[in-house]
Amino acid sequence: MEIFGVPTQALFGQLLIGLINGSFYALLSLGLAVIFGLLNIINFAHGAQYMMGAFVAFLALDKLGVGYWPSLLIAPIVVGITGILIERLMLSRLYQLDHLYGLLLTFGLALIIQGLFRNEFGSSGQPYPIPPELTGGQNLGFMFLPNYRAWVIVMSLITCLITWYVIERTKLGGYLRAATENPSLVQAFGVNVPRMITLTYGFGVGLAALGGVMAAPIYQVSPQMGSDLIIVVFAVVVIGGMGSILGAILTGFGLGLIEGLTKVFYPEASNTVIFVIMAIVLLIKPAGLFGTEK
Repeated sequence: MEIFGVPTQALFGQLLIGLINGSFYALLSLGLAVIFGLLNIINFAHGAQYMMGAFVAFLALDKLGVGYWPSLLIAPIVVGITGILIERLMLSRLYQLDHLYGLLLTFGLALIIQGLFRNEFGSSGQPYPIPPELTGGQNLGFMFLPNYRAWVIVMSLITCLITWYVIERTKLGGYLRAATENPSLVQAFGVNVPRMITLTYGFGVGLAALGGVMAAPIYQVSPQMGSDLIIVVFAVVVIGGMGSILGAILTGFGLGLIEGLTKVFYPEASNTVIFVIMAIVLLIKPAGLFGTEK
């Protein structure tokens, strides 16, 4: 059976790949949106922190025998703690300065982190096994759906929706948003704003690390895995709107699907379609699809 001259299995296979890529785009761009929206920091180290999450899972398995499921919790906590240290020791000194200083600092940190991991582990990728509970797949008739891929999509979607709900619909999220607009007023209500900002950065970094653990069984664990992804993720954030939580989620999944379709109908453009869309969106709506002019 064919759709628009393309075999059904090939079409849905590429859509699945696009949805998987979109899951990681959404998860990473969500972390970036949380950090920028609530801290006004452009965190260029996000790709390196995503890579660190994958390596924490890899080392936990290789050195300690700790499997995939505990690593889903351990890696975000470990990498989140490193993020808290970075925020307290470095980023907290830059909040009164232009956004460019935070971008340059985190860009430098990304280069240092990637260089350290490359010197220690080399440039070649390290395999990470799929957990036994998620091996195999389901034959849907029109395509074969690997269980682990389905788990990644569902887990990413659930994480994104919970994060959106907490920030947009709870009292804690209200405090976070208010702290970015008027920190002195929020402090007057007894809220420890510096601690809240620190934990927010640690949470955003933890989301990147969670994405790294989920990516480890699909893509090989390597020091370059974050740098290959972060440019696309920044484009996703710009298209969705800097700081927009909902924009990061919807745009991440949507652009993953568009990228998958492009690989079917016009493969030559698959590596550039997201950047073409970004250029068009910026021309029409510079604040992004879900962003607001300030």
